[in-house]
Amino acid sequence: MKYVLVFRPEVRDDLSDAYDWYENQQTGLGDEFIDCVDDLLNRVCMMPESYAIVYRDIRRAVIKRFPYAVYYRVISSRVVVTAIFHGRRDSKLWRSRT
Repeated sequence: MKYVLVFRPEVRDDLSDAYDWYENQQTGLGDEFIDCVDDLLNRVCMMPESYAIVYRDIRRAVIKRFPYAVYYRVISSRVVVTAIFHGRRDSKLWRSRT
């Protein structure tokens, strides 16, 4: 069963900020980042329970090649993405979204 993907509004800002930063480092790198995020989100939607719970009912899936992680909840047949954060950012920031 494939789950429906839902984003909290703040996630768009997370993605946009990361995309802009990578694109400023090297043209095309922002697109590669987004491709990696898309690949991971597709895997998460196929098997969301295969990733570890890191806080309450929030799970974390780490993005390959980039130091970011996707934080999400599984609610019935939906995967609700609460944050896409750099691994070195303060975890209190994404936890405040729960």
